[in-house]
Order: sequence, then structure tokens, then C-alpha cells
Amino acid sequence: MNYNTLTLNNGLRIIHLPYQGEVVYCGYAVAAGTRDELAGEEGLAHFCEHMTFKGTDRLSSIQIINTLERVGGELNAFTTKEETFYYSAILRQHFDKAVRLLTDIVFHSTYPQHEIDKEMEVVCDEIESYRDSPAELIYDEFENRIFHGHPLGHNVLGEKDTVRGFKSEDCKRFTQRLYRPDNAVFYVYGDIDFKKLAKKLETLFDGTKSEEAISRNKGFDGLKDELQGKRENDNEQLTHQAHVMIGTAFGKDLEKWRIALYLTNNILGGPSMNSRFNIELREKRGLVYTVESIMTSYTDSVLWTVYFGCDPHDVNRCIRLVKSQLAKLRNTPLSSAALANAKRQIKGQIALASENRENYAISMAKQYLHRGTLKSNERLYKRIDDVKVEDIHQLANEILNEDRLFTLIFS
Repeated sequence: MNYNTLTLNNGLRIIHLPYQGEVVYCGYAVAAGTRDELAGEEGLAHFCEHMTFKGTDRLSSIQIINTLERVGGELNAFTTKEETFYYSAILRQHFDKAVRLLTDIVFHSTYPQHEIDKEMEVVCDEIESYRDSPAELIYDEFENRIFHGHPLGHNVLGEKDTVRGFKSEDCKRFTQRLYRPDNAVFYVYGDIDFKKLAKKLETLFDGTKSEEAISRNKGFDGLKDELQGKRENDNEQLTHQAHVMIGTAFGKDLEKWRIALYLTNNILGGPSMNSRFNIELREKRGLVYTVESIMTSYTDSVLWTVYFGCDPHDVNRCIRLVKSQLAKLRNTPLSSAALANAKRQIKGQIALASENRENYAISMAKQYLHRGTLKSNERLYKRIDDVKVEDIHQLANEILNEDRLFTLIFS
């Protein structure tokens, strides 16, 4: 994979992956997420993402909206536990507009109080709408419990009482601490002149120098005893359907387990209809509409979860079926043929996913932001091919064993 990289004097890293096409995908990935919030700042990373569109030194919020929209471009953002993305899809001839606008909003937003007073109610409505969806809310509640006491457990949106207390100085303090060129990556996926881009960014930053390195919150150090048993009959979650999450997390030997778990997760509850959980719970017995397992990989920890929704009287049966598939994996090693089929399937899925250019560009930026390199599909295929039957068997017994699993139920 031939890509271009450069680090400016101010520490900003640039990565460009060329491809022939009319549309260019670009943006800033900033290492500023929920885990970087201090006490009392819960929800501030996400709130700053909203407010970054509300005015800069030279543009009003309406002008920001119109700059790319009026030439058919797209401008958007999202916040995660570890980063905030500001990104655009734009026709190649308007690429310079996107570069200038993205740089302006990320590094020169003013966070006016009158805009904050309006936007806090928008975010509070977002929080309320999220609480109306227990199938989504259970993911945050589970993470909050399994990462108990660590910022990785913070709800990205925060709580209404905290959000309503945010002021202009809070946004400025957070962004001055974290929205820095040396804490960000500018990424481009498309047909552009890399040297001209580098020159453009150098001009926009006007020779600013890098600052002292940022120290992130300490890594997750293992499971917490506070997450145990199950939660049920929650008055706020009384719905027709029960929502169940089972999972575990770990922070040691990450590189040893990441690819093996990536493959194992796909076998058990990946997106394909032939995943083991889907066959056992839906296809054979019709107990659920949705069952999925998800591997969430952070820089210093990995979270693995299984989610399903079912009728309340089927909860225990479904839990037994999920755990029986995990026990089968622990007790009976995969055959060589089954492992070969699983590898072929996941490599096909990776290839298809790469055709979504916007998502691929974001994934590229995330890799470069946290790892300082870009792994090609071919390199990933090689790592998948290196996984052995005994690797998955060991993973099933050491990481996915019964004693490490926790269960959360909304009913």
C-alpha cells in the first residue's frame, strides 16, 4: 500500500492514500475522547464536538454550514471513547475549501455562550432519545459497569444535569488542552497533490510549534468486582422485550489476543447469518430477531460483548444457548477445515468493507492516530492466516471462560 505521510513542525501528522476518483474523503482525527474527560467533565468531549460547528474567528455557524453544502459536499463529526473525528466528503475541485474549513473549525472555534445555551438543549434531547432505546442504552450501561471507576466507562453523551452546566470556558479549556496539532492527524483518501496539501496546511498553521506531550488517562487494569449478577425490573426500562448483554474485558496481552479474538468473534456472532449465535438462537429456535457479538478494541484494552433481545420468558434459555456455544468452543477445538472457512469468510468481509471509502478513510486515520502506521489488507490477511486452531482454543479457555463473563439484563 503506497501512502504518503509527513509531520509538520507543529506536530500535526498528515497521511494521504491516493485513489483515482472524483470524490475526496478527508478530515481531522483528534485524540480527544470520553476517556480524556476530567472529573466533572463527563460528556464534554461530545459537547465540544457539537459546539465546534457554532462559530470561529472568521465564520458564523450558518457560514460553516454553507461552505461545503452549497457545492454538494458533506461535513460531519462524531465522538468516541478515544477520539473525535471531523470529516468531509467533497468533489476534488473543492478540496481546498474542505481543508480550510476543517482546520478553521477544529483549531479556531470560539464556543460562544449564546450558542452553548441553545445547543445544550439539543444534546439533552439527544440523551433523552437515546434513553428511549434500551437496545442501545444497554451497551453504555454495560461499559460503565465493566470499566467501573475508569473514564472508558463514561457515557459519551454525558448526563443532562452536567451538560446543562457547561460554559464557554469549559469548552475552551478542554479544546485548548486536547485540540492541538500534535494531538491530531489530518487524513486524505483521494486524488490530490500531496505536496500542495502539505504546503497548504503549513500556511494555515503559520509555523506554530509543537507543545509538550499529552498524558492520557491510565490504562484499564482488569475486571472490576462491582459488575456481577444481573439487573432486572428497572422501572425506567420496562419494555415488552428483554435486552441482555453478556461479556468481558481485558487489558493484558492485547497483541497476543486481538487477531484471534477478531476471528473468533466473527465465528460466534459476526454480521453473517451463519454465525453460531444466529443459527442457534434465531434460525433453529426463533427466539430472537437480533443477536450479535462485538469486539471493541481500545488502545490499552479490549471489550467483548454479546447482545440479544428476546421475550422476557426466554431470557434464561437464550443465555444458556449463548454459554453453551462458548463452552463448545472451549471444550472442542475447531477443526482445520472450520478454521480455514472462517478465515476465508472474514477476509471476504474485510475486502467488501474496504469498498466503503468514507469508512475506510476514517479507519485509516484512526490507525495512524494511535499506532503511527497503516496496516494494509494484505498485512491483516497475513495475521489472520497465522492464527492457529490452538490459539482460538486457548483464547476460549483463558478469555471467554465462564468465570470471566458478566451479564446485564434490562427487562
